[in-house]
Amino acid sequence: LSYAWIFNEYPSFVKQDTRRFVSQENGNLYIAKVEPSDVGNYTCVVTNTVTKTRVQGPRTPLVLRTDGVMGEYEPKIEVQFPEVVPAAKGSTVKLECFALGNPVPSILWRRVDGIPFPRKVDLNKASGVLEIPYFQQEESGLYECVAENSRGRNSVKGKLSYYAPPHLIAKPQDMQKPIDDTLLWECKAEGKPKPSYRWMKNGEPLESSGERIQVVNGALSISQLILSDIGMYQCVAGNKHGEIYTNAELRVIAVAPDFSQNQMRRQTLVREGGDVLIECKPKMSPWGVISWRKGNEALRESH
Repeated sequence: LSYAWIFNEYPSFVKQDTRRFVSQENGNLYIAKVEPSDVGNYTCVVTNTVTKTRVQGPRTPLVLRTDGVMGEYEPKIEVQFPEVVPAAKGSTVKLECFALGNPVPSILWRRVDGIPFPRKVDLNKASGVLEIPYFQQEESGLYECVAENSRGRNSVKGKLSYYAPPHLIAKPQDMQKPIDDTLLWECKAEGKPKPSYRWMKNGEPLESSGERIQVVNGALSISQLILSDIGMYQCVAGNKHGEIYTNAELRVIAVAPDFSQNQMRRQTLVREGGDVLIECKPKMSPWGVISWRKGNEALRESH
């Protein structure tokens, strides 16, 4: 929602300056020092910024009192920001501060730690708004609004508290693994507070199961893969500001014995009475039984 005020007749809207302020938090119109030119009828206009529809409130007359003139007085802050303002990473932060007073108070913004504002910060002194676009963690801290005139000064302070919903920086990829192999999927996210992790399989929570299935700091490991491990897995990283999901599919396959990558030597030379080692390293999954033959005769282990 956005707020504006019509002065007497549309389209004459109240122009904000050091003396007049329209809060976008509550819609109220504030006039620091009323002058004869302010006398008239005021109508509040509320606009839905999404649908662009608007509604108007009833007319409110402003009349000057005739029983005296208000003397000079020190600033009285009427619009102030909360003591703690949560601010999301990358968001636009707006702090409001406006004071009544005679003479009309000036508004000064500063960081309590003395760090100067970056150039991107809009110090709109005329409207009593401090605007910080694309808020970053280093901009968190204590902020102060100072209202001052010749009669005195007043100030309010509030803390901008940085937070960030989870953002994935490492996500698992689809995998195809042979039976009995080991799977390791990394799932990492940034955020403040630090995200926690959980894993799901086919939409159901996946719990650590002994030493075979383990979840540690977002990483999922499954050893001695079996066919029932096949499925769609989901890593969920979350903190109190939101959750983020990523999916990966695991396929577990059986592999028939294959000697193409580790072929046996056609001939091995050995001295009579010597020792010999003939390696047999087929690729297969799951691991099977290996037997040896010499010609047509099966070999047995002897001691």
